[in-house]
Amino acid sequence: MAGQSAGCQTEASVFQNREISGGEAVRCAAQYLAAHQIEDADNDAWLLFSYVTHITRAMFLAERRARMDQEALERYEALLVRRAAHIPLQHLTGEQEFMGFPFHVNEHVLVPRQDTEILVEEALKVLAPGDHVLDLCTGSGCIAISLWKLCTGLTVDAADLSAEALAVAKENAKALEAGVAFFRGDLFEAVTGRQMYDCIVSNPPYIRTEVIETLSEEVRAHEPYQALDGKEDGLYFYREIVRKSGSYLKPGGHLLFEIGYDQAEAVSMLMQTRGYEEIEVIRDLAGLDRVVKGKRKQEELHV
Repeated sequence: MAGQSAGCQTEASVFQNREISGGEAVRCAAQYLAAHQIEDADNDAWLLFSYVTHITRAMFLAERRARMDQEALERYEALLVRRAAHIPLQHLTGEQEFMGFPFHVNEHVLVPRQDTEILVEEALKVLAPGDHVLDLCTGSGCIAISLWKLCTGLTVDAADLSAEALAVAKENAKALEAGVAFFRGDLFEAVTGRQMYDCIVSNPPYIRTEVIETLSEEVRAHEPYQALDGKEDGLYFYREIVRKSGSYLKPGGHLLFEIGYDQAEAVSMLMQTRGYEEIEVIRDLAGLDRVVKGKRKQEELHV
C-alpha cells in the first residue's frame, strides 16, 4: 500500500486521528498490519472491520466516508493489536467457514482449511444414504459435520483424544443441528465395540516433529501442538490407522486421508501393504498432493 495516510498509526496507537472515517480506518489498519509482517494485511484489515461493525462490502462502498463510531474504533484497534501479534484471525473472530458452513474455532482446534474440503468432497463421492462413517482426529468437527449435512441419511461418529477439541466439535454440531456422535479416545479405542464402518476419514497430525518449529508463528504458537505433531517422520498416525482399520472398516469400505504434500507415496504404500486397492491420490487447487483414498478388498485384511 502507498505511503502512510493522514491519521494513521503512531508508535503508541493504530489510529492517530480518533475522528476517522470507516474507509480511512481500514486503510490505516492495513498499513499497521503490513508493518507487522501480516501476510494478507489488506484482507485481514477488512475482515476485522466487518466483524466489528457488521458492515458488508456493499454497505461499506456506500458508507466508507462516514465517521467511525468511537466504541467500534476502540474494539477494532484492540483486535488489530492482537492480530499484529500474529494471533490467527480466526481466533479473534472465533469463526471459520468450511464447506459453506460457519464453524466456531479457538486455540484448542486446528483452523479448518480450504484444502481439507477436498477430503470431504472425495468422501462424498463414495458415500450413500444409510452409510456409517467414522472421522478420526475430528478437531473442530468440520469434516464429520459437513459430511452429515451434505449426505442425507448418514450415521456419523467422530473421535478425538482432546476433551477441549471435542467440546468445540459438540458446540459446532449443536449450532449446525448435525446429528454427529462424538467419542473421546486415542484413535479407534474411542469407538471399540461399535459397529463396522462403511467409510473412515481422517485429517491426522502429519507434521514431522522437527519441522513444527519452522512453521509460521500463527501455526506453531497458537494452534494445538497435539494436532500438528505426526512424530518423527510425520507418518505415525497413518501407520496406526491403516494397521488397525481392518477391525473397523467393512470389506469394500473406503479409507480416506488428508496428507502433507510430500506424503502421498508413503501413505499409498502403507495402504497397499495392508490390502487396500483402487488407491488414488488427489491434488489440491495448488496442484499439491492432498488426499489419499483406497478401498478395502472384500477378503479379510491382516491386522
